[in-house]
Amino acid sequence: MEILRSGAWADAPGEPSLLTRSREIPDVSFRAILDAFDGPRAVWTAPDEPAVVGCGAVAAITVDGGEENRFDAVRDGADDLFAAFDTGAPTSAARPRLFGGFAFHDDHDPAPPWEGFPSGYFFLPRVQVARTDENVQLTVNAVAPEGTDAVEDDIDAVAETIRELPAQGPVRDPPGVTDRRATTSRGAWRDQIGSALERIGRGGLTKVVLAQALEVTLADELSVPDALARLRSTYPDCYRFMIDCTGRDDATDETRSDTVGRSGPTLFGATPERLVSLSGRQIRTEGLAGSTGRGDTPEEDEWLAQELLESEKDIHEHDLVVDAVRDQLAPFADSVRTGQRTVRKLDTVQHLQTPIAAELTDVEHVLGLVEALHPTPAVGGLPPDLAWRTIRETETFDRGWYAAPVGWFDAAGNGTFAVAIRSAVADGTNATLFAGAGIVADSDPDREWDEVQLKYRPMLDTLE
Repeated sequence: MEILRSGAWADAPGEPSLLTRSREIPDVSFRAILDAFDGPRAVWTAPDEPAVVGCGAVAAITVDGGEENRFDAVRDGADDLFAAFDTGAPTSAARPRLFGGFAFHDDHDPAPPWEGFPSGYFFLPRVQVARTDENVQLTVNAVAPEGTDAVEDDIDAVAETIRELPAQGPVRDPPGVTDRRATTSRGAWRDQIGSALERIGRGGLTKVVLAQALEVTLADELSVPDALARLRSTYPDCYRFMIDCTGRDDATDETRSDTVGRSGPTLFGATPERLVSLSGRQIRTEGLAGSTGRGDTPEEDEWLAQELLESEKDIHEHDLVVDAVRDQLAPFADSVRTGQRTVRKLDTVQHLQTPIAAELTDVEHVLGLVEALHPTPAVGGLPPDLAWRTIRETETFDRGWYAAPVGWFDAAGNGTFAVAIRSAVADGTNATLFAGAGIVADSDPDREWDEVQLKYRPMLDTLE
């Protein structure tokens, strides 16, 4: 684990203080913020939470593949950072946060298209803007070994820069897709499903989630902020996120931005699946598994939803996920509560969903829950070790951060993480999309193929 420091922190003797100051500002477009400030950059928009954008890094925590426990390494690094924090942020929305995520596999070794995305990476932004229903809060984090003048001057300068930003025009049209290259052919997919079903039939393995990747060439360079704006209109109730690691102190020439507002590879998406939220002692998550399409008419849509609610295969797959999440949370809580199973309707797909809640028995950090829950059976399988081994031996591409935890946490250990599905990693005129399907004993390869193609649609729709 390495803590990367920038600016005054790197040059200051001893252990300087990390300082935070916050103030209310007029509303401002997140796209304008992303264009105005250097990376790394993050955007986080979740139901019932402030929408937050962060740019630049006061400090960052990087964990390389092969470290013994990357979740503990990130937490230890964050504790060191926050121990030096003199926070002046007066509101919950404005409090400083670390943004980032993890790779799906703990021994991840970055390779195309995942250059610059290590096994774990989080950064504390220099500039953070949070929007709630009530107001917009600017937070500036800085290093000031000799007092508070530096951070006071910095927030004045940043606020002035934001005040002078030009008004954002309309969201640009998608760049268009000129070529597609699937990493897995339909024939190879049938073979993969057949191999997985054989393993399930032999006993031990109950479920495994197999995924595919789709590489696309774009007609024009992609603006990820515009893509996020398009996702906001079609997936307003999803967890929309963007992470790029541009500007990291250890970035290569290929991954470092050469101009403000540009970046190297950027992960973004609109996922319906929350991994976990922790606020105080309250844990919230959900089981999300079992899928069908949307109907062309309201009547057909309701028929498909009812069919999903009555599908033995989908109910079995869904219950495996819910039961596993309950078991994974049990060591942290005296009781784990589940709500009613319902159908969650998205723009192109419907899922079975069951809300899950619990109260911590003792104080915990959200990263402890992330470690316990990743990967959920919805993206990995059961039992986890056998599913991971099957994924490694079967899939023909590097998952990178696909289906892995992305999100934020604060100095108190509260935070929210989503599962990075319905996602893509993009760089210039190239993008790679990811989607998967849960394989259980009665899975049909052709139906699972169709499900994967359906799950590509959110990302394809924002690119085409």
